Amino acid sequence: DSSTIVALMQAQSSRPVKTFSIGFQEKGYNEAEYAKAVAKHLGTDHTELYINAAQAMAVIPRLPVLYDEPFSDSSQIPTFLVSQLARQYVTVSLSGDAGDELFCGYNRYQMAANLWRALAFVPLPLRKLAAIGLTCISSRTWSKWAATVERFLPHSVRFANLGDKIHKGAEVLTTRSPDALYLGLVSHWADPASIVINGSEPPTLLMNGMLNLNGLDIVQRMMVLDMLTYLPDDIMVKVDRAAMGVSLETRAPFLDHRVIEFAWRLPQAMK
Repeated sequence: DSSTIVALMQAQSSRPVKTFSIGFQEKGYNEAEYAKAVAKHLGTDHTELYINAAQAMAVIPRLPVLYDEPFSDSSQIPTFLVSQLARQYVTVSLSGDAGDELFCGYNRYQMAANLWRALAFVPLPLRKLAAIGLTCISSRTWSKWAATVERFLPHSVRFANLGDKIHKGAEVLTTRSPDALYLGLVSHWADPASIVINGSEPPTLLMNGMLNLNGLDIVQRMMVLDMLTYLPDDIMVKVDRAAMGVSLETRAPFLDHRVIEFAWRLPQAMK
């Protein structure tokens, strides 16, 4: 998504536009190499910053000041760091946010759709048993096993952080409806009372069928819910507060209403 935005920016500019990326030494989390390749292809003035664990941890004490509320998206840390990096060179920046929600980019969409088609034919008690079996092995162990065999597999069936995905998928196995499946995928905690005394889920668009989504398939339902909840309440909050914390203005071109209208007119198969 950001590569598309950068390509459009560079096409309009007579000089190299400035691009920025955060890198990690941990290969499973590092996308800086891809950003660097795109920057080289487009001829941008590219700056990257590789972060170690200590630098990431040092940001944590600043988070309450930046966000002013409990905010559980861990990517708030690299978002702040890349904003801090960019602000050394520019005062306004563009991002590729909203591309996933508009053009079906999250792998959870297809994963959930495939899972639900399969789950609909399996009795719930059997699914619960399978979930127990998958989660009795730690996510780290799953990932280690995957790392030893993935070099023999085609790229199409390799997944970064496979252990986390397996554990998330195990939670999905016990759901009773497509909407419950979606809620499980986007939730950190299934039981609010387990972390806050007498805690309960507040009424939102994700709860109690408050939104009429008749006529949409499971993937389209998830895309709509993401557009109305995850995007404004997580993604946009994360970027805006991290960037404003260093006085950097941010813009999301994908959120132009004409782009949104165009995206929703496209046949789902094209996404």
